[in-house]
Amino acid sequence: MRRDIVHHTGSVVVLAVDESQSTPRILLERQYRHAANDYLWELPAGRIDPGEKPLPAAKRELLEETGYTAAHWRRIFNFYASPGFVAETMSVYLATGLRAGVAQPEDDEMIQLRVVPLSVALRMVLRGAIRDAKTISSVLWLDHAMHGKGKQTSRPRKEV
Repeated sequence: MRRDIVHHTGSVVVLAVDESQSTPRILLERQYRHAANDYLWELPAGRIDPGEKPLPAAKRELLEETGYTAAHWRRIFNFYASPGFVAETMSVYLATGLRAGVAQPEDDEMIQLRVVPLSVALRMVLRGAIRDAKTISSVLWLDHAMHGKGKQTSRPRKEV
């Protein structure tokens, strides 16, 4: 049996959370995705360049796509994007202590930004307005970290 496998250097996903208000807010971006033939709401994300480490890639992608930087970073989970045919892992980073700046998108990136409360992002997931797997899993993780049963703290642990 023949198997076609796409080899990939891996990707990073940034769950950028603004904690400056009483309820956490998530930075989302909307951009056109050719494979979906539609505009999708997503978290900032991108490919890890050959020889690049995941955390610097996450910081680069957040700055390029959104203009934001973050004071605190923590890898929260890692998964395979589509293990049936793509050898791509995705590392999701929680970024907090956000500071706005000027985005530096690539020429073909037309990105619309929106910062939404976690409750709004969760409703977008549950109603199908967010259809991107990396974003769905990250929003659900954050909701569980904030409101999951047995949690002792109201906010996810930070690392620098």
